[in-house]
Amino acid sequence: MRFKIVFYEDRNFQGRSYECKGDSSDLHSYFSRCNSVKVEGGWWVLYERPNYMGYQYILAPGEYPDYQRWMGFNDCVRSCRLIKNVNGPYKLKLFERPNFEGQSWETTENTPSVHERFHSREFHSCKITDGTWVFFEHPNYRGRQYLLEKGEYRRYTEWGAMHPTVSSIRHVKWEH
Repeated sequence: MRFKIVFYEDRNFQGRSYECKGDSSDLHSYFSRCNSVKVEGGWWVLYERPNYMGYQYILAPGEYPDYQRWMGFNDCVRSCRLIKNVNGPYKLKLFERPNFEGQSWETTENTPSVHERFHSREFHSCKITDGTWVFFEHPNYRGRQYLLEKGEYRRYTEWGAMHPTVSSIRHVKWEH
């Protein structure tokens, strides 16, 4: 499998472009803005700031003719990383309090409305035992995105969130 993402300064794959085949902590020297992207292999996470910081955008293979197609807030992409663990099985456990305390909920499935399923919207810690997952700020996989790979997250700030709201969750997997 060939892993590649191509960034374009203008919409509809126009303007200056840059082809990337792996993690890059600072893309600023290759382009000043990013208005369209072609993901030609692999799943990628784009970051608004250098060194894998700021808003995150998870992109599956495909074409994105403008930044709104990947739910971008603006045309600023400063770093990117290839997501490596995109095969199942999938399993996670959410906790209502920090440090894996309080009531917990476990799932192996995509959940478009966490509140409907678990009757809670706030989760302060999480254990990802299998797979790679994306948490979304709003139901139906909308809003800010947070990539969580296998591991333990004692506080929501460890997955990059500014508040504990998790409204939908989806695992990352190859689509054939």
